[in-house]
Amino acid sequence: MFDLLARRDFLRRSAHGFGALALSTLLAEEAAAAPSKAVINPFLPKKPHFEAKAKSVIFLFMEGGPSHVDLVDPKPELTRMNGTPLPARFGKILTAMGTGGNNLLGSRHKFSKCGQSGLDFSDWLPHMSTCADDFAVLRGCQADGLNHVGSVCQMNTGSILAGRPSLGAWALYGLGTVNQNLPGFVVMTDGGEVLGGTRNWGTGYMPATYQGTQFRPGNSPILNLKPEASADRQRDKLDLIQQLNEIHRRERQDDTDLSARQAAYELAFRMQATAPEAVDLTAEPERLKEAYGLNNKATAEFGHRCLLARRLVERGVRFVQVYCGAGSAWDAHGDLEGNHTKMCGRADRPTAALINDLKARGMLDDTLVIWGGEFGRTPMTEGKDGRDHNPYGFSMLLAGGGVKSGTIHGSTDEFGLHAIEGKVHVNDFHATILHLLGFDHERLTFKHSGRDERLTDVAGQVVKAIVK
Repeated sequence: MFDLLARRDFLRRSAHGFGALALSTLLAEEAAAAPSKAVINPFLPKKPHFEAKAKSVIFLFMEGGPSHVDLVDPKPELTRMNGTPLPARFGKILTAMGTGGNNLLGSRHKFSKCGQSGLDFSDWLPHMSTCADDFAVLRGCQADGLNHVGSVCQMNTGSILAGRPSLGAWALYGLGTVNQNLPGFVVMTDGGEVLGGTRNWGTGYMPATYQGTQFRPGNSPILNLKPEASADRQRDKLDLIQQLNEIHRRERQDDTDLSARQAAYELAFRMQATAPEAVDLTAEPERLKEAYGLNNKATAEFGHRCLLARRLVERGVRFVQVYCGAGSAWDAHGDLEGNHTKMCGRADRPTAALINDLKARGMLDDTLVIWGGEFGRTPMTEGKDGRDHNPYGFSMLLAGGGVKSGTIHGSTDEFGLHAIEGKVHVNDFHATILHLLGFDHERLTFKHSGRDERLTDVAGQVVKAIVK
């Protein structure tokens, strides 16, 4: 009797529990089929550590290594000692092509002190020289890599080894983006393959969501902008895809590629309404197109991308990287004169137009413009008329975005081989860029494998001498 009553009591007390169990299963299935409401938009604008001087960045990347001693760092002693060996006190110099023992090669180009600041520019950069008072020149830059792949990677990610987030990804991760209908990080090349490929604008161990979006060269930088169906039908299609993806994502929480793809579908949908206007240059006045060199064969491609970069940051895009000479076109191992005449002719006028255009619109104050490559070139000759890679001392130019204009920081030796004063390693360079964006580079971190990773790793000092 006691056992029977106990069994009946158990069934009575448990009856409602079985129903609750079934209900919880149904609710779980419904929740899995619906998009998660808790997913936070990673692109929403975020506050930096302190008030930012720059809201956006345009990085004009001269891939291949422009020659600082022929462009912005004049060396009269190099010209005087043209054709003679590097003094023995320099010791053995390791270079990519083994040119450390070769004779010196003086620059053939005339330098002038430009603007009220008196910054030095060679006759290879006649248009940029008119913007001398807008630039700060870092003459003591240093990098770690001898070859292009590692050095391009380091200038973009802080390391010569692949697998770390890019500078643009850190900016997007830290700040988000103002315009939710356009990518927050855009990359444009001139048709060549950037050495190292997409890792230069990738996210490494960060979620893939923050990677750069590559625009195509030409007048149609974004494919498939024209909708194939009505907006309502596309919305319904995307909602279904999102529901299916969400079920998949819940089972694979570490699959950041899927999350990035989900965000990309949503962004692509919004871009169909916004991007056509953003990338359409037809409304720009002819005088401005002429200033950017769009009507000149030599400058049209780079000028088009520079003008597009201005339109993008004007619309709230956070970071735009524009390559000039993708595939190491500035790599003048031979025929320095022919190479740099061509490449300067391509980059000089559009760069100056971008600076002037931003300034005329009141945008230069909070837009940081960077100009330079992965390293410089040696004062020693390679062959009869070329220069080898030089990561030991080279120049980078910055304008706007809180930079002290018309200033020179650092110096190289009398031949332009080594940085000797005001040395700025790539880590310092990146720390300074993050500082201008409002970040303490030591506090902007991402947890990876139990370690707080950062762009500058365990190094980096802000170059306060060039910050307003």
